[in-house]
Amino acid sequence: MTESYWSLSLQAMSSVDEIIARQIDLALMEDIGPGDITTLACIEPKKISARIIAKSDGILAGMPLVEAAFKKQDIDISVKALKKDRDSFKKGDIIAEIEGNSHGILTAERTALNFLGHLSGIATLTSKFVQKVENTSAKILDTRKTTPGLRYLEKYAVTCGGGNNHRFGLYDMGLIKDNHIAAAGSVAKAINNFRDYLSGEDFKNRFSVDPNKIEIEVEITNKNQLEEAIQSGIKRLLLDNQSIEQLAALVKKARALSSEIKLEASGNVNLENVRQIAETGVDFISIGALTHSIASSDFSLKV
Repeated sequence: MTESYWSLSLQAMSSVDEIIARQIDLALMEDIGPGDITTLACIEPKKISARIIAKSDGILAGMPLVEAAFKKQDIDISVKALKKDRDSFKKGDIIAEIEGNSHGILTAERTALNFLGHLSGIATLTSKFVQKVENTSAKILDTRKTTPGLRYLEKYAVTCGGGNNHRFGLYDMGLIKDNHIAAAGSVAKAINNFRDYLSGEDFKNRFSVDPNKIEIEVEITNKNQLEEAIQSGIKRLLLDNQSIEQLAALVKKARALSSEIKLEASGNVNLENVRQIAETGVDFISIGALTHSIASSDFSLKV
């Protein structure tokens, strides 16, 4: 993981290392409580060697958390990674070799494998979607439909699978959705309200960001809303829950009205229809399933 990857999302945390440390602390506290009763009862502390072995195929994500989990239990535990994040792996591959205190290794085992399996599952599913849209102009995006508390890690895993990140939260991009439009009264009114807010004192005092750097995207559901948004100067539209035919028509209309417009499709996207969606000419396809409907990759640790 690199600092630049997290640059928009570190407003409340000082570093990537702190994000990882907090996640590891919470996970180990949840799993261990006052102690690993079985390990404490069954074996004396001694030096052992172990391996993490893949039990499925996929794309790897989460190795920094594996190392952090073991070292949190014993700083002297060594983790030799034989695969790195973004690498493909096959069933039976040795992912890492672990050496050190038996109590530390066995106690941290499940936490390390849980993170590795979950994040690799996200990377693996993302990779499948990315492969499906090869040789089109569409990029695969994640969403905010993430596991509470794990968003930074899950969005990182999406990039390991070749996907791209949408906004990290409610603070780093404007996305005017159907409920905002309904409450404001119209597409144009919601857009004008948003722009007024960007030039006001509350935005200046609350957000340490140049208002000109806040991208505004608008969700539209029909051609009238599309025209209204483009006429208001919007450069990015979200075309949500459209059939392939409706989506193609909206894309054609948008391209005719603006050469600069960026178009994002979302809603009911799966591996069977994502290629058809991409071939309508959209620039982005956002998929909540990348983070909310994945099957974890399977790994085991063997002493």
